[in-house]
Amino acid sequence: MTQDPPGSGSDDSSLIAERRAKLAALRQRGPAFPNDFKPCQHAAELQQRYAEVPNEELEPQGVTVSVAGRMMLKRIMGKASFATLQDGSFGKTHGRIQLRVTTDGVGEAAYADFKHWDLGDIIGCEGTLMRTKTGELTVKATSIRLLTKSLRPLPDKFHGMTDQEQKYRQRYVDLMTDEASRSRFVARSKAVSSIRNHMVEHGFLEVETPILHPIPGGANAKPFVTHHNALDQEMFLRVAPELYLKRLVVGGFERVFEINRSFRNEGISVRHNPEFTMMEFYAAYWNHHDLMDFTEGVLRHAARQASGSAVLSYGGRTVDLDKPFARLTVRDALVTHAGLTPEQAADAQVLHQRLRHAGEEPPAHWGLAELQFGLFEAVVEEKLWDPTFIIEYPVEVSPLARASDSNPAVTERFELFITGREFGNDFSELNDAEDQADRFAAQAKAKEAGDEEAMYYDADFIRALEYGMPPTGGCGIGIDRLVMLLTDSASIRDVILFPALRRES
Repeated sequence: MTQDPPGSGSDDSSLIAERRAKLAALRQRGPAFPNDFKPCQHAAELQQRYAEVPNEELEPQGVTVSVAGRMMLKRIMGKASFATLQDGSFGKTHGRIQLRVTTDGVGEAAYADFKHWDLGDIIGCEGTLMRTKTGELTVKATSIRLLTKSLRPLPDKFHGMTDQEQKYRQRYVDLMTDEASRSRFVARSKAVSSIRNHMVEHGFLEVETPILHPIPGGANAKPFVTHHNALDQEMFLRVAPELYLKRLVVGGFERVFEINRSFRNEGISVRHNPEFTMMEFYAAYWNHHDLMDFTEGVLRHAARQASGSAVLSYGGRTVDLDKPFARLTVRDALVTHAGLTPEQAADAQVLHQRLRHAGEEPPAHWGLAELQFGLFEAVVEEKLWDPTFIIEYPVEVSPLARASDSNPAVTERFELFITGREFGNDFSELNDAEDQADRFAAQAKAKEAGDEEAMYYDADFIRALEYGMPPTGGCGIGIDRLVMLLTDSASIRDVILFPALRRES
């Protein structure tokens, strides 16, 4: 027998004991968990198909149906009672349909059993369709069966789960009782499917790359570390799939993408989860300008497919993905959003002072480009509400990006910001093996000096580049943050089915 988890409270103990007693009685009568009922229809499908059919036309047709799902409401009314069944379908009615259960329809024995079933029980019902006097589509039951006994009572039907952490920890209950939560994850599925279809339609090949890496790479981040017993070597959960995807471009796959899980052993916040989903794609003979154009299209398409429109509402404000995204250099962004003049934005001393005023102490070795980037992160990012591409990032903070031919101090890189948050990181890829080797060496020195997020030297990736990689553009899009935007969710935990939580005490 299972025990209540710590911290679950004991108010429901008597109800659970009562339900266990009912289950014990069921076991004595035969199989308590039958597995031979096959529903032929779903609630949303029936609601949509018969939405406009009045009862005087519907009931005489004798439309037979069989449905199954969780009983969410029940009203006992003498010899005729009603129940609301919720299944896994989605539509305007949220996958629910009413059942009318009578002694004449199901027999006295089944009706007597039904009266003792509990909310949360999973039931199967066969019958014919009708519409009640109030106009609600209803299954007039001819047979009804208990398929799974629920041992725990559902939360209060009016208030649902009110503890936010409990909603994350017991997502299964949250999904049963909160239609808004169900809708968020339906929207997430639609967004991911639309992105996948969009990529394939534009000639990209979907691939899978390793999650366990012998060398972590592809991003400046602190990895999770594990040990592979058979190989007797340290392994790392991937922080990004980038270096493997670019190996595939070297191998001749000119357009590849992966919708993947990545892992970073860093903080947890409303914007960060240590396990997250991103989509990375690489296209030979594209540069960062091509990537910006295409990324706009990907997000616009996902919004329309998941929410019906590319003009969204987030936190009470409008976000318009239909209009062209703004494009600003880091320096221009400082002028536009931080109140600096063009001369001040190019003055290292002024930038140093402004960073200190913002509560940041810049390292002594920072040059002009790094100071500009540091001030941008400190004061500008959060102001970029409308979709904005920030371009011309310094080489020092872009170890995998191609340097600009016109200004070697910056790279052909951009980041996409919406609602003050980063949604994408993209650049013309560095395909000069010797340059890449030098940058890896610099990262290795930084790691030796104590920078836990600095990259390792990946000799095999250098070897791949030495075979020659065509000019290539690559992009990473944060799927979780995109779904937050599409569903007007304030926290990343609201759009991840099972977010990382501290273990229950």
